[in-house]
Amino acid sequence: MQQQLLSFLPLVLVFVVFYFLLLRPQRKREKERMIMLNSLRRGDKVITIGGLHGSIVDLTEEKVTLKVNENSRLVFERSAINQVIKKEDDKKKDTEK
Repeated sequence: MQQQLLSFLPLVLVFVVFYFLLLRPQRKREKERMIMLNSLRRGDKVITIGGLHGSIVDLTEEKVTLKVNENSRLVFERSAINQVIKKEDDKKKDTEK
């Protein structure tokens, strides 16, 4: 009986290491991304997955309309947003704290 348990120990250790090094960090990043996507607001400056910079002028549950210059407005899926850029006012507040 003890011999069988010892033979499964390396397999269990590999699974534990796999969980803590790969699965857990991926879930954490995924959760942070969902929080970021759900907290999008009009006026936020964002960068898309493709590298396009713009400001949000309209958004729905699925779509985001970005203003990239005075004449262009582009519609993207909400999931295409990669990063929210902090506004200048927010940066000043962070440095004052």
